[in-house]
Amino acid sequence: MLRRALLIASLILTGLPAWPAVQVSDDSGATITLARPAQRIVSLAPHLTELLFAAGAGAAVAGVGAYSDFPEAAKALPRVGDSAMLDLERIVALKPDLLVVWRDGNSPQQLQRLATLGIPVYASQLGTLADIAATLRRLGRLAGTEAAANARADRFEAELRALRERYAGRPPLKVFYQIWHRPLLTINRRHLISEGLALCGAQNVFGTLAPLTPTVSEEAVVEADPDAIVTGGAGRDGPDPLDSWRRFGQLKATRHGALLVVDSDTLHRSSDRIVEGIRGLCEQLDGVRRAP
Repeated sequence: MLRRALLIASLILTGLPAWPAVQVSDDSGATITLARPAQRIVSLAPHLTELLFAAGAGAAVAGVGAYSDFPEAAKALPRVGDSAMLDLERIVALKPDLLVVWRDGNSPQQLQRLATLGIPVYASQLGTLADIAATLRRLGRLAGTEAAANARADRFEAELRALRERYAGRPPLKVFYQIWHRPLLTINRRHLISEGLALCGAQNVFGTLAPLTPTVSEEAVVEADPDAIVTGGAGRDGPDPLDSWRRFGQLKATRHGALLVVDSDTLHRSSDRIVEGIRGLCEQLDGVRRAP
C-alpha cells in the first residue's frame, strides 16, 4: 500500500499521468486512444447506454440519446437528440471525453459532424450475439471498469451457452418473425433475432433474403406455411399485430394457435438483455413443440 502511494506521488511530482493510456479498436476498425479512462461519456443509442451501465460505467455516463430508458438511472440523464437530429451544442456543453455512437443508427452526416468536435468517438456495429460480449469488454476498457465489464460479458456468454445446450437437438420449427405488420417486415438470417431463433432450434423461413429487414407479402408467408408466427408486443393499448393471420385458416401456425407475441423491449434491443428475450422466445417455441 505504501509502495503504491509513493508511486502515485512520484508520478504527480514528475508530471506524468497516474493512469496509463487506454487504447481500443472499435467496429469501424479505428483505434481510440485516451490519456486515461473516460470520465464523461455521451451515448447516442439506447442499447449502447444499456451496455455502458452493464459494463459498470454508468457513473461516467453524462448524456444520452433519446429513448434511453434502461436502466432507471438513464432516464434522468440529459438528452442530446436522436437518430434524426443531434444537438451538437448540448453535447459539447456536457464536456464529454468520449462519444459512443451507433454506426447503423446514427446517420453518416451526423457522424461526420461529430468528428469535427475533436472528441474521441467509439463507433459500435453489433452484427452477432458474440459482438455484444466483445463490446461490453471494450467499453469497460475505455471506462476503466474492466472487472465489472468482463464479469458481465462472461455471464452473458454463459447464459447463451446454457440456452444453446438446452435447446440443442429439439425438433426444428419453421418460423416467420414479423417485425412490423404494415408494411409486412421480417428479418433475414444476419439479424440478431434470427441468431436467437437458431439458438432456440428454429429456422427463419425468410433467412435467405438479402435485406436485413426485408418486406414480404402475405402470399409469401402463406406459401412458406410456418409452424409459428412470432412478433414483438405492440404495447398494452395497441392493436393486435397478429390479428390479420387469424383469417388464414389454412396456415399451420393459425390452425395450431402458434401466433406468438414476445417481449420486444428485450429481444429487439441489441444489449445484454437480449438473452432474456431469447429465453422467452425459446420457451414459447418449445410450447409449440409440445402442443398436440
